[in-house]
Amino acid sequence: MKEINVGLIGFGVAGRVFHEPVLTSIPGLKLKKVFEKNPSNISILEQRISADRITGNIDDIFEDESIELIVLAVPNIAHFELAKKALEKGKHVLVEKPFTVTSEEADKLIEISKKAGKILTVHHNRRWDSDFRTVKSIIDKKLLGDLVEYEAHYDRFRNYIKENAWREADAPGSGILYDLGSHLIDQAQVLFGTPKEIFADLEIQRKGGKTIDNFEVILKYDSLKVTLKAGMLVREVGPHFNLLGTQGSFVKYGMDVQEENLKAGIKPNNIENWGAEPEALWGTVNTDVDGIHIVGKIESEHGDYRELYKNVYKAILGEEELIVTPQQARNTIKIIELAEESNKKKSWIKFQ
Repeated sequence: MKEINVGLIGFGVAGRVFHEPVLTSIPGLKLKKVFEKNPSNISILEQRISADRITGNIDDIFEDESIELIVLAVPNIAHFELAKKALEKGKHVLVEKPFTVTSEEADKLIEISKKAGKILTVHHNRRWDSDFRTVKSIIDKKLLGDLVEYEAHYDRFRNYIKENAWREADAPGSGILYDLGSHLIDQAQVLFGTPKEIFADLEIQRKGGKTIDNFEVILKYDSLKVTLKAGMLVREVGPHFNLLGTQGSFVKYGMDVQEENLKAGIKPNNIENWGAEPEALWGTVNTDVDGIHIVGKIESEHGDYRELYKNVYKAILGEEELIVTPQQARNTIKIIELAEESNKKKSWIKFQ
């Protein structure tokens, strides 16, 4: 098996929770070097890899000719410049979501990657959430008939502002529309493609807040309404997914279990049935199929974030097509921009 050396830039929450434990679970991927300067992050990193593989000089990764793939787990504002530099150094690149701060930056990176002949992709790992995979299966099988309404929430409860947190700052690419919204928009694209029109209401609800902490984005399709919502003041969480069709409905509470396992330090290869949801989290269907009324729980599909990295590995080898394409990730940023325009103008905005 060919071994591909990986350089990871950043070992904050994204790097240590979603990247290092997942990519090191993939046969063929070797974490060669990690860039990090924060002492507290380094102390955690030193418990996982040898000190000689940790660097405080970012150029040690860019200039290492043995490294073929660079993973960027850095603040959103840094995505464009670092991805550009990596591509120009002849590296394949995986960028943490959201892809970039603007669609113009995304277009430039796509052009650079084409000229360099290198893979460029984005960490939209929640395509491999157990609940989303279940929803996709239900829609693909037309278990609810023709879908007329799809609503997805990604809610949290944090009634304070985190100090010195770039996601909470009044800066380009901050706020939960970029953070959590990019996941919801990407999932909607996977299911339904790009919308015809967008309408959005964006709010700052917490006292002292400087950036968006609540949003409702509506995507209009020919005969389907897609509502995407997230907020930071949702203490009693409602359904994560609510689907309505001409034959029935599906409701799902709770979130995929992989994130909590990763935060607890459990690696995918060290647990049986990775990504399996407990029965208490299974969704409920009420529908008619071929004249038969079906009511009850539907077992959730297994989630598996490893599939994203497996695909990147095989795409680099030319064995598979890239699943998360940069064009899809660019369209997600474009939809965010149009949502911001809609909120400002208080009107529907055409996707173009």
